[in-house]
Amino acid sequence: QVQLVESGGGRAQPGGSLTLSCAASGFSFNDNSMSWARQAPGKGVEWVAGIYSDGSGPHYSDSAEGRFTLSRDIARSTLTLQMDSLTPEDTALYFCATVRPGGPLYEFDNWGQGTLVTVSS
Repeated sequence: QVQLVESGGGRAQPGGSLTLSCAASGFSFNDNSMSWARQAPGKGVEWVAGIYSDGSGPHYSDSAEGRFTLSRDIARSTLTLQMDSLTPEDTALYFCATVRPGGPLYEFDNWGQGTLVTVSS
């Protein structure tokens, strides 16, 4: 059974940083493309960043490019999102997801419960 457990969310000040982690289990982590996505209050799901199973990437949304860094640790089946230069617009529930096999990074198969990030002064 696929399990994705996110952690690391919390409150940060504008300009601050947070590191999110996703612990994956129940599937072959290195054979799956993975993504981070988010959902801000009252808005739809927004793809943030992802990496293909062959290691191609990471790739970022325009809003994440230059501020966020995605990495994966295959040995630990962990996906990490380092977020710097945070703004209030980054406030959202962040979740990691497996990508539909053969699909683009914004098409998800499974996702976790998410971790809440709040950016405010």
